[in-house]
Amino acid sequence: MSTQGRPDGLGPRDGRLAPLPSSPNAVSSQSEDASRRVKPLAFAGDPAAALARLRRVVEAMPRTRVVTAEPSYLHVEFTSRFFRFVDDVEFLVDAETSQIQVRSASRVGYSDLGANRARVEAIREAFVADGA
Repeated sequence: MSTQGRPDGLGPRDGRLAPLPSSPNAVSSQSEDASRRVKPLAFAGDPAAALARLRRVVEAMPRTRVVTAEPSYLHVEFTSRFFRFVDDVEFLVDAETSQIQVRSASRVGYSDLGANRARVEAIREAFVADGA
């Protein structure tokens, strides 16, 4: 898989994920822009177990590669089927609020035609189903 120049600045900083790029091909649960905001993933119980469950969910999805796995942070690359575009998806566990913050951003292009939002919602659906 091509890394298409993995962006600098990914990873948690003071309990937050990186700000979104100016292009509309990204979403985040921490975005100030309502049109680019998604809900964080909610969980109950042990934060480490929730992150392990989330990792199982994303690893079961096609064309994924876990780049970084830390006790409260996960960075995954998703590669599109035809054009091999890479999107960076990050998850940050907030144990105090029982939420997992999420950021999904395309590396190239301007519009993603809603692909990042759709992916986050598919992950949410699978995460909820896996915990049922």
